[in-house]
Amino acid sequence: MNVYDFDKTLYRRDSSVDFYKWCLRNYPRTRLSLPRAGLAFALMGLRLWDKTRCKQLFYKYLCHVPAGAPNLFWQTHLDGIVPWYAAQKRPDDVVISASPEFLLRPAAEALGFALMASRVDQATGVYDGVNCSGAEKVRRFREAYPDARVDGFWSDSHSDGPMAALADRAFIVHRGVPRPWR
Repeated sequence: MNVYDFDKTLYRRDSSVDFYKWCLRNYPRTRLSLPRAGLAFALMGLRLWDKTRCKQLFYKYLCHVPAGAPNLFWQTHLDGIVPWYAAQKRPDDVVISASPEFLLRPAAEALGFALMASRVDQATGVYDGVNCSGAEKVRRFREAYPDARVDGFWSDSHSDGPMAALADRAFIVHRGVPRPWR
């Protein structure tokens, strides 16, 4: 099986950021969250809080977003999927991402890949567990696929090194172009 990160790997940008910007345009009440979002990113940048706690503060804007918003978002954003993915897509592909599962689910259904992502309550922004990044990706992957062989792994981030170490071949994606992982 092939395993992929999602943001800046299969999707050209960061889907959580794009979704937030889209929500700011389409659901004006989400603008009330701008100061809190700035605080969350500042606390994460200064490493005063961990990613899960910062993102949970950021995702509080979701209380102003209707349940069907992710489906509407992907109706106009699937063109952000990198073209090279279609050429190598396999039926057993798995995407494992730090982005919220509820946000990526419509893309997974449209593109036909299995999905593991951060479990975030769409109505409250509260995490069930921790942010699905770094070593947590390996833990979650092995929980779901204990004996699976990873033929290839693609990511834009060296923080996914633990996942890359599981793969027979690993690729780092820079500006949409995959290159062998070093």
